[in-house]
Amino acid sequence: MLALLRSGQGDIAREVHFLYHHWSEGFTHGTFPVGDVTWQYPPGAALVMLAPVLLPGLSYFQGFVLLSLAADAVVLLLLLRAGTGRPGRSTAGAWLWALALPLLMHLPYARYDLMVTVVAVGALLALPARPRLGGALAGIAALIKLWPVLTVLGTPRGRTTRQTWTALALSAGGLLLVLCTAFRGALGFLSAQHHRGVEIESLGGTFLHVAEMFGWPGRVVAHYGSLEFTGPYVSEITTASLLLTGICLLWLLIWRMKAARWTPATPYDAALAAVLLFTVTSRVISPQYLVWLIGLGAVCLTMRQTTQRPVAALVLLATAVTTVDYPLFFTDVMAATWQGTAVVAVRNALLVAAALVSCVRLWRTSVPRRK
Repeated sequence: MLALLRSGQGDIAREVHFLYHHWSEGFTHGTFPVGDVTWQYPPGAALVMLAPVLLPGLSYFQGFVLLSLAADAVVLLLLLRAGTGRPGRSTAGAWLWALALPLLMHLPYARYDLMVTVVAVGALLALPARPRLGGALAGIAALIKLWPVLTVLGTPRGRTTRQTWTALALSAGGLLLVLCTAFRGALGFLSAQHHRGVEIESLGGTFLHVAEMFGWPGRVVAHYGSLEFTGPYVSEITTASLLLTGICLLWLLIWRMKAARWTPATPYDAALAAVLLFTVTSRVISPQYLVWLIGLGAVCLTMRQTTQRPVAALVLLATAVTTVDYPLFFTDVMAATWQGTAVVAVRNALLVAAALVSCVRLWRTSVPRRK
């Protein structure tokens, strides 16, 4: 992975060299990139992108890669610790992490998603014994990238949930207050997120890829920091994606209300199911999102009682196909050739299958059947 990063294969590191480094210069002066439509991240991301600046004797890129390597190592150590020494535990999670992450080639070390994942994994693994710590870590992670807020959805009812959710709210609220006080424009990312369209690698984008092969007159443009479709029916697909996200949220709330059986693995399984649902219904499915899913799948596999083994296998397959999508076939994906369309369709079909299997298995093991 490091050799590929050094060689510049696929130019994956451009985002660190140009975007992250450029933004970090603004952060050192106390301001977010107000007016920059490529800034799509919650305010806590500023801390991650500032961190390489604080490492002496290294360039920004070298510092960023070093921090990514450290995050990778910490995740592995957390998974090994969680998977050994107690009955009912397994090292399968550590193996999944070690074997699946390199399938993304050098991409994980050139995006900041590893730094988010290490905090989210730490939050999940801390929940059983130290729910306040788990909630606090989840709150911090959610201020870096929003998805970790879903990691606390499956906590057992009662005291554990109260402690976890309260700690999440306090840590996220406190960090947000500090960032809004210390930086200008901390909430500017909300307007850019609101205007995002249908990205070419998303589930909705798959349908437009197929439509383009049959004469749909739309085109691909660089818009709000990603490559998006413009043309007829794009707004309808955007609305449909948001509606599906709302339906998924409703399903998760219904599951939460009906669930009556909690095993030690249930909080982990619920976190993976929730993040999968929000990933497949998102208007954007970037390749680095697989880092989150690998991490959550690995946490599930530390428990022998998990219901998510088939889901982890599907995520593993989707990870391999994602690398075929980006960077290997990305020119074909942008041009909507049949090869590029097929790759995106297969990857998204695997993710949809993973989400459905995850939800079905979670429901069957935690919600009592009607007599």
